[in-house]
Amino acid sequence: MRRRAREAAGRPGRRAYPVQVTEPRHPASSDEELLEAETTEILSQLSDEARLERIHAELEEGFRALAHVGKAVSIFGSARTPPDDPQYEQARRVAQALGGTGWSIITGGGGGIMEAANRGAREAGVPSIGLDIELPHKQAMNPFVDLGLTFHYFFARKVMFVRYASAFIAFPGGFGTLDELFEAATLRQTRKIHHFPIVLVDSGYWGGLLDWLRDSPLRQGKIVAADVERLRVVDEPAEVLAALADAQHRRPRAA
Repeated sequence: MRRRAREAAGRPGRRAYPVQVTEPRHPASSDEELLEAETTEILSQLSDEARLERIHAELEEGFRALAHVGKAVSIFGSARTPPDDPQYEQARRVAQALGGTGWSIITGGGGGIMEAANRGAREAGVPSIGLDIELPHKQAMNPFVDLGLTFHYFFARKVMFVRYASAFIAFPGGFGTLDELFEAATLRQTRKIHHFPIVLVDSGYWGGLLDWLRDSPLRQGKIVAADVERLRVVDEPAEVLAALADAQHRRPRAA
């Protein structure tokens, strides 16, 4: 990284010290180019008109590619879960069981829990969909994805996860999983979506989160009891299927 030194302005008779100024760098992703545009650290490479064209094209491509999807569930969880982890096997079994009842499986297309869910979909013979995201560090699409799309923008990808699913399932994961979980919870709370089950698998992992929601946000009146009750915590594949039994499925928009 190139730097240039600049003499700091000082009072008369006082010593001036060099200040290191960082040269703007190229953005590492399209999201960074958009969100950090016009800052001193990131070079702006596109005009707003070009950004809008790219966003439009990305949404249009997602709508076109997923128009045939009907009964589907979006499954989230950590990309860092190794294949020998029991959580990986559980995600594979859940996706396989859902596939056996006609659910298509949508994931973020990466490794870990996402790979396990796509693998279960492939084994069940149902559409296995991966919605990848451009990241500064390369993330390869897992080999069990049948229909894969790569997005430049997180928000465009989020639209696809919700618009083409009838429910969300969250396995243990980090910030990305929490982001998608609370996105869905907010959409339910604000009635942007309806009859949309949100299922958290592994009570040992998620129990503390629900305890906190009841202890702080609910007790202090920041949320209502129904907001917590919409988050269904389960441990077994059969419980997942039962939790999704009342979901209202999307009609495919194309054959």
